[in-house]
Amino acid sequence: MPAQQNASRGFIIALTATVIWSTTGPFISYLVTTYSLPSLILAFWRDLFVAFGMFVGLLVFSRGLFCLDRKHWLFMALYGLTLAVFNSMWTFSVQYNGAAVATVLAFSSPAMTALLSRVIFRERFNRAKVISIALSFLGTLLVSGAADPAAWRLNPLGIVFGLLTGLLFAVYNLEGKAAADRHIDSWTALLYSFASATFFLFFFNIASDLFITRQPALSNLLWLGDSLPGWGLLFFLGVAPTLGGFGLYTLSIRYLSPTVSNLVATLEPVFTAVWAYLFLGEIMTGIQLGGSLLLLIGVLLLRAADRAISE
Repeated sequence: MPAQQNASRGFIIALTATVIWSTTGPFISYLVTTYSLPSLILAFWRDLFVAFGMFVGLLVFSRGLFCLDRKHWLFMALYGLTLAVFNSMWTFSVQYNGAAVATVLAFSSPAMTALLSRVIFRERFNRAKVISIALSFLGTLLVSGAADPAAWRLNPLGIVFGLLTGLLFAVYNLEGKAAADRHIDSWTALLYSFASATFFLFFFNIASDLFITRQPALSNLLWLGDSLPGWGLLFFLGVAPTLGGFGLYTLSIRYLSPTVSNLVATLEPVFTAVWAYLFLGEIMTGIQLGGSLLLLIGVLLLRAADRAISE
């Protein structure tokens, strides 16, 4: 019974994280469209505001969670590097592939997570997980709009960036599991991973200025200038949906396997479509509704199989 209760708690936490996470898409889309904000700069400030929000939160509510054993510092630096590179690869994947195809390639991560979990953590790999992975991938394909052949004008570099996005998110999942196994508190891990990611993204932006845009280093870091609405929205994006989503998702890995948490997260495109309808007036097509149904069936199948194993 305790195992079943933990699994139920984990599913609820992962689902809540996914709902919160799904609001980031409209916010990011608005910032990029309205202010032409470069993606790497957006990623830097987003991660910085998450780290800042965590710092203030722990300072007020639980200062003891600042403590991190010295033996874990290298691991947290690696955790943050994975997060920073994941954000960067996602940025370039969208740039080269377009949002629809990039989403599908990113959600190759459940399959990668399952395979890596099998090798590293000896996670059980049953038929229900295989079917759920297949349904999740197909559902994401339909919801994202990538079922349209015109969306698949890929180039080799775009494919590499897209698959690396999925792989790095799978690695991020496994590092979350490793953090739990090391008895690092979820909120402590979130603080130091995002602080570390911000550090790396700072240098990624310098490299971008020097070798890609050919502009003076960090000349675009204050891209929003004196736009208070822009800075306010970017700050809210960091301390609310990003912090809440990543925080609860990291917490869910304490109760679920990385593969299961990742599969629950594949519902994100469905919730994003709901938010887009409510706030932007975007309406899902019949194909997208069908894809949403496949995603939901995949997660429900996974939950039912997990409950049967627990019992």
